Amino acid sequence: MSLAAESPSPSPSSSSGSDDFAALLDAELDLASAVDSASAGDPSTSPTSSDDKEDDDEDAVADVETVEQSSAKRRKVKVQYQDRETAIRPDEDSIGSSEDAQIKICPPHPGYFGGLCFRCGKRQDEEDVPGVAFGYVHKGLRLGTSEIDRLRGSDLKNLLRERKLILILDLDHTLINSTKLHDISAAENNLGIQTAASKDDPNGSLFTLEGMQMLTKLRPFVRKFLKEASNMFEMYIYTMGDKAYAIEIAKLLDPRNVYFNSKVISNSDCTQRHQKGLDMVLGAESVAVILDDTEYVWQKHKENLILMERYHYFASSCRQFGFSVKSLSELMQDERGSDGALATILDVLKRC
Repeated sequence: MSLAAESPSPSPSSSSGSDDFAALLDAELDLASAVDSASAGDPSTSPTSSDDKEDDDEDAVADVETVEQSSAKRRKVKVQYQDRETAIRPDEDSIGSSEDAQIKICPPHPGYFGGLCFRCGKRQDEEDVPGVAFGYVHKGLRLGTSEIDRLRGSDLKNLLRERKLILILDLDHTLINSTKLHDISAAENNLGIQTAASKDDPNGSLFTLEGMQMLTKLRPFVRKFLKEASNMFEMYIYTMGDKAYAIEIAKLLDPRNVYFNSKVISNSDCTQRHQKGLDMVLGAESVAVILDDTEYVWQKHKENLILMERYHYFASSCRQFGFSVKSLSELMQDERGSDGALATILDVLKRC
């Protein structure tokens, strides 16, 4: 969906037109000057006969007509040139009129990019704040309600044409489980879990996020789930985690950027504190399906939600939710892939 407004083609340079007009004007002035000299009479020349005088009178009349024609032509050319210059470089009155015309088109402003309306170019004022910031689409992008509705309508037509719906995917405890390195239990340390995660295995499921001092475990079956779900859905990631974290996890789940295409929404994008909302999704609510392990963050969209069984792999995750049991990592076990939570949900989605 392209949001950029089409810009008019730049006006051609007027330098050649200016040269042509100057040359024409010089020629006209030379002609007028010559005729003026002739009509006034040359001091070095005196009439010799009455016939010559009559001829001179006729020539003078012709010269006057020529001067008048030349003056008229000059005025016509000058007016045409001035009109052309006005079209190329409008004067202040023209600019004011143009701005008035643009203001009549906006408001309402469809949206802003970098603080400027992408239709009329007006700078965003405090009274223009209403709208939603779509920073995950592009930094500095804010869309108004009418533009959001238009884009959602366009997206819905495309989805119906492709026979797809929209799938909103949570990350933590839904597709993955993560832990801070300092939260790794003694048992996990003794089993060498951090060493195992350090191995460079693109087909593995346990990864170290060095810059964030974290370990992340992909839920079994997640790769096949995403591949098959992408045939039925346009997919978004929507997490309450930080932006940098969300982007790093998206790279693990979608290294070629074919599933999400940068549609990664994080806590900094939310319009309401501690709540997720479909207002951040450029797709129709009526065709959106949400997979999340937490219900209360979707207060306004519970009818769209499929509640997921939580994935607890690390010991810290079990402790966080009050489970006084050994974690899957400590038991050196994992959730079954072929008939686990994601495989089961995929079957449900296929039947929808």
